Amino acid sequence: MSLATAAAAAITVSLGQTASAKDTIKLGFLGPISGGNAPQGIGAENGFLLAIEQANANGFPFDVEPVVLDDAADPQTGVAAALKLVNDPQVVGAIGHWNSSVALATIPQFDRYQMPFIVWGAISPKITEMNLPFVTRVTPTLVNENKPLAVWAAGDLKAKKIAIVSDTTDYGQGNAKWFTEFYKEKGGEIIASEAAPVGTTDFRAILTRIKGLSPDAVYFGGVITEAGILRKQMIELGLKVPMIGISGFYDPEFIKIAGDAANGTMVSYPKSQSNPKIDQLDKDYAARKFADPESPYTKYAFDATNILLTAIKDKGIQDKKALADAIRAIKYDGVLGTTSFDSSGQTEIPVEIEIKEVKDGAWTDH
Repeated sequence: MSLATAAAAAITVSLGQTASAKDTIKLGFLGPISGGNAPQGIGAENGFLLAIEQANANGFPFDVEPVVLDDAADPQTGVAAALKLVNDPQVVGAIGHWNSSVALATIPQFDRYQMPFIVWGAISPKITEMNLPFVTRVTPTLVNENKPLAVWAAGDLKAKKIAIVSDTTDYGQGNAKWFTEFYKEKGGEIIASEAAPVGTTDFRAILTRIKGLSPDAVYFGGVITEAGILRKQMIELGLKVPMIGISGFYDPEFIKIAGDAANGTMVSYPKSQSNPKIDQLDKDYAARKFADPESPYTKYAFDATNILLTAIKDKGIQDKKALADAIRAIKYDGVLGTTSFDSSGQTEIPVEIEIKEVKDGAWTDH
């Protein structure tokens, strides 16, 4: 072999080693990016994309390619999307879901295929009660949100009698159950508890019965579209009392659906820990010029993605169990504060709520 040939071979080997050090991996995102819940999903998707772009720009040991799939807020669609991810050998891990019913359908698949999965939005307690080793969650549960809301409703709101309307999903029924329990503990009376399927467009019969009971407020356990319709029909029927709920319908789309009737609606929302990192996220998001604004779940998806990236950077990609264990053991200092997980994969960040109210057609601090 000539010296020139040997040198060329050495260069080829060197280039090959460099290339292998920057192999491409994929991370998956699942959420509702179409339909009535799309504003939540798109805001979270953008947080996911921003975290990956920042990692790629700052010397991450792999080139990370995002794979965004729409779960359409539908369990069957979500499972099909999850199977697409777990059957792609380049996908190392994923984050997903705003709807609890979708998460409950997909997480057994991620656990079965041993793919680390972090829930960025869905809040049914059942998700982490299952204690699937490959599944963690950065959001509080609906139990964590309903307790302080019930305390506030019985105290600050001075509501002695509340009527409940919920959807029939695990999310809706969980909300109804836990709000009822905590509100009764504080001396409140639940004078009606009604449920209707997702997709219901006429609540008038339910609301007419409730109006006859003269509630001080109506609690809704559901999400954006049905919440907007319910509130609009409340006002049309003259049921002019506050509508309250947790963060499931804290979204501008709710106001678009309810119109002027949205005024007077109040929700609880987990209070962000004040830190410079969330301020920086807001600046970076604006600088990126996404077509859609941040949603309340942008920060959760951003931290979920960065937790996954941190575990990959520390442990590599060969041992998925080691990755899942690293996520469970992490103490991640991010926009949410310092995230750690309990033995079932649930975030341990304590929940404080703030009350958001629609005034003059916009969500504001109560």
